[in-house]
Amino acid sequence: MIHQEKSLAGNRFITMGEVMMRLTPPNYEKLKNATTFGITYGGAEANVAAALANLGVDATYFSVVPDTALGKAAIRYLRSNDVHCSPCIYAQGGRLGIYYLEEGFGVRSSKVFYDRKGSAFSRYDYSTVDFEKILKGFTWLHMSGITPALSQNCRDLTMYALKAAKDLGLTVSFDCNFRSALWDWQEARDCITTYLPYVDVLFGIEPLNLKDENGVDMKDSLPPYPSYKEQDRIFRELHNRYNFKAIGRHLRYVHSGSENSLKAFMWYDGETFESNLFRFSILDRVGGGDAFASGMIFGMMREMDPDTLVNFAVASSVIKHTMHGDFNITDDEESIKTLMNQNYDIKR
Repeated sequence: MIHQEKSLAGNRFITMGEVMMRLTPPNYEKLKNATTFGITYGGAEANVAAALANLGVDATYFSVVPDTALGKAAIRYLRSNDVHCSPCIYAQGGRLGIYYLEEGFGVRSSKVFYDRKGSAFSRYDYSTVDFEKILKGFTWLHMSGITPALSQNCRDLTMYALKAAKDLGLTVSFDCNFRSALWDWQEARDCITTYLPYVDVLFGIEPLNLKDENGVDMKDSLPPYPSYKEQDRIFRELHNRYNFKAIGRHLRYVHSGSENSLKAFMWYDGETFESNLFRFSILDRVGGGDAFASGMIFGMMREMDPDTLVNFAVASSVIKHTMHGDFNITDDEESIKTLMNQNYDIKR
């Protein structure tokens, strides 16, 4: 049977989160030796929106930024990648979040340092926002576990948006995206678990509050690099509890700071699928997980067959590692599919 992929027409995507300024020393320098920085902008949700927009999806981003030159520059950067930003709020007070990236090389790992406390996004009172009005007319909402880690206001934002999306019938995806620099494991589990009844498509499975039929914590019962059988068992337990439409999880094998491998497992249509293993060199690792999420969302919108879908998602992440900045700016679906076949020849 020949599988016919669907057009993107009719899909309207929106995501919500904090956009930050990224400062990176050139030439893999250590921060303590840096005298200059490269400036870009990014954030988990913004990265997904930009990746989808570059692939031709009608993608919109909601955030709160300070009404300053830096806040406007961040939004301008998103707009330059064809992301619609009309719902964004320019707030009085607060600041734009910043993170510093010290890029690793060879045996030296990359490091991220956050400077985002007191940001306009984390301080905003979201009880004043009409989320049903913002979400009306969209077909897909994407949220991330990074947002509720920032403040109680951001936890409220996440729940407001999820409930409104469910009432409006949107497909909802959620990336667990645990960041130990922002909150501890148990706090993250307690919070994220409350969001899961509103989620259709889940990325990542940690941290989730779930025990198997023997009362063993899922976190302890699944090894870091599971077999197909082990991963299938966990996916089925998650699906039985929350009735997810799809679950995606990518696994990273670190050979050095400059060379990794990726593969993925995906629950889809009542079955677990496993991708090929891709080994590659790294130019810039940040945003790789977001590229995986955007690749899977794109593939679901196009109604790719499951084997193509899981490999397209992994290949999207792999190709992101070849680009500076947080965004996967690939604007050619076929180039990702070519990478799926591990064809690296020059394109003329």
